Amino acid sequence: MKFKTKNTKAKGKKITIIENSAEIARAFLYTLHNELHKEPFGFIEDVLVDENYRGRGVGTKLITEVIEEAKRQGCYKLIATSCYSNEKAHKFYDKL
Repeated sequence: MKFKTKNTKAKGKKITIIENSAEIARAFLYTLHNELHKEPFGFIEDVLVDENYRGRGVGTKLITEVIEEAKRQGCYKLIATSCYSNEKAHKFYDKL
């Protein structure tokens, strides 16, 4: 048995919310391909909202824009992960 590796296509975009020239929220959207689908799938990573802006809907606006960007990129699905113990993040993603 032999292993063979092959590079695949992946692209990333950083999506930010800026207020008063400062980044207050960010998320990365990576679009990836596999051999099962012609269309890419999206992977959300490194989501962060400045502590001073949490609870104000900024995160919802950010992830909504990430979802729309994934649609524009033609993604057939979108994956978001968080630490197992981060129940706030789980509830947030479930809500969206």
